[in-house]
Amino acid sequence: MSRFSKATLAAALAIGLAGGVTGALADGKYSGVGRAATPAEIHAWDIDVRPDFKGLRPGRGSVAQGEEVWEAKCASCHGSFGESNEVHTPLIGGTTKDDIKTGRVASLAKGDAPQRTAIMKVATVSTLFDYINRAMPLTAPKSLSNDEVYGLVAYLLNQAEVVPADFTLSDKNIAEAQARMPNRNGMNTDHGMWPGASAARDGIGNGGKPDVKNTACMSHCKTEVKIASLLPVYAEAAHGNIAEQNRPVGPVRGKDTSGKAAAPAAAAPLSENAAATKLAADNGCMACHGTANKIVGPGYNEVAAKYKGQADAESKLVAKLKAGGQGVWGAIPMPAQTQLKDEDARRLVKWILSGAKAQ
Repeated sequence: MSRFSKATLAAALAIGLAGGVTGALADGKYSGVGRAATPAEIHAWDIDVRPDFKGLRPGRGSVAQGEEVWEAKCASCHGSFGESNEVHTPLIGGTTKDDIKTGRVASLAKGDAPQRTAIMKVATVSTLFDYINRAMPLTAPKSLSNDEVYGLVAYLLNQAEVVPADFTLSDKNIAEAQARMPNRNGMNTDHGMWPGASAARDGIGNGGKPDVKNTACMSHCKTEVKIASLLPVYAEAAHGNIAEQNRPVGPVRGKDTSGKAAAPAAAAPLSENAAATKLAADNGCMACHGTANKIVGPGYNEVAAKYKGQADAESKLVAKLKAGGQGVWGAIPMPAQTQLKDEDARRLVKWILSGAKAQ
């Protein structure tokens, strides 16, 4: 969402809430409920920075100042030089001086980079500034001053050789840094996510036309996905078992690096009734027979009642089950269940004659 739309939304909410509350107060219905957001509150919330640097707060920070803040608040997760550690993806690396000249990271096009870093992919300095400003450090987001954020961005850009070591980044010269971003020309707007009418009018984007055919592939799918680690084997467990350090929600799970993966838990044994119920369901019996009602053939309660007290009921029904037949319960035949083993057929018959209980 652009800064204009967010600011507009904030103002609209403030005006709407204030108007609603004012009207309510005038009616005397909701005394003391709510108030309009103050300009200072909206200013504190509306912190995003656009690629054209609209929304950028004034400030300045040198590479040296950024290095001090980095070591104190960032290096523990991202490494001293943005090379990261065994959990986080590297921020710096994979770009060349030629990339800075062309504005396109060649290894992204060739696909020969062993791992993609943030500086390879990000197209605008404003993205770095905005994300650090609103989300970092992880333990205390939005706690950095404007000058600290400028310094951190300058330090990262220096590590990527975008700016020299004596560079001081500020709101006045940030466009100079943007002109040297390695992937500044790598952002494509010719896709359906780019706004439609205004983009088409201005000659950018494709007017909101989707760039996918929306046909599911569903071929050559992997039957099993194995979680791998990018660490060398000797370092995988340097800081404990990675699998235990992930959040308990979401799709990402870390590799078990404990060296003693737990064996899968044995399934609890089924009761006789539950096992027979599953056997009947697996062999399609329940499609024609209900336990307490007729479907196509008789309900199992009807079968149990018919053969109750007959000494040879079990052997008679086992034979009928295996051979199939028709006429006893109507004209619709029951197919021969030749796929059933003798012991499974006997188990089903015993279950039916005992009342066909599920549990």
